[in-house]
Amino acid sequence: MHKEELTGSRTIYEGKIITLKACTVRLENGAEVLRELVEHPGGVGILALDEEENVLLVRQYRFGAGQVLLELPAGKLEPGEDPAQCGMRELEEETGCCAASFAPLGRIHPTPAYVSEVIYIFLARGLTHKRQSLDADEFLTVEKVPLRQAVQLCLDGGITDAKTVFALLKYSALQKQ
Repeated sequence: MHKEELTGSRTIYEGKIITLKACTVRLENGAEVLRELVEHPGGVGILALDEEENVLLVRQYRFGAGQVLLELPAGKLEPGEDPAQCGMRELEEETGCCAASFAPLGRIHPTPAYVSEVIYIFLARGLTHKRQSLDADEFLTVEKVPLRQAVQLCLDGGITDAKTVFALLKYSALQKQ
């Protein structure tokens, strides 16, 4: 069983969303090495499908990528928050929709080498429109994209966001079973 044992840790930076730590770990051969770890509370992504099999996606500028991306509605977990509750909240805030059914589709570790983040993915169906309520610092456009077209965008590199690619390809594969 492969494992690294944490032998020491110090906080380098503590921000609003992330904490950066320098950690000392003992490897399975006994050597000690430095690991940098970004602690993140995790998040959710919602694959929301309407009755016509259109996917609700959001187009927004992503600072880390330095460009506008097309991706699932998503959000950050609050401390102790249930991922499903977070997903329902984020779906309504970002798209203005509520879902009659909300089911887990899986989870991903987007960058496990140095980030602790886990993203929980949910499938939302039976959508009803209410009112979008974006955060003051949130600017996005909601787009309806036919499911087949969204899957093809993943395969062609038009969608590069990991949670979105995972959700669309997994859902597509499940439909073929």
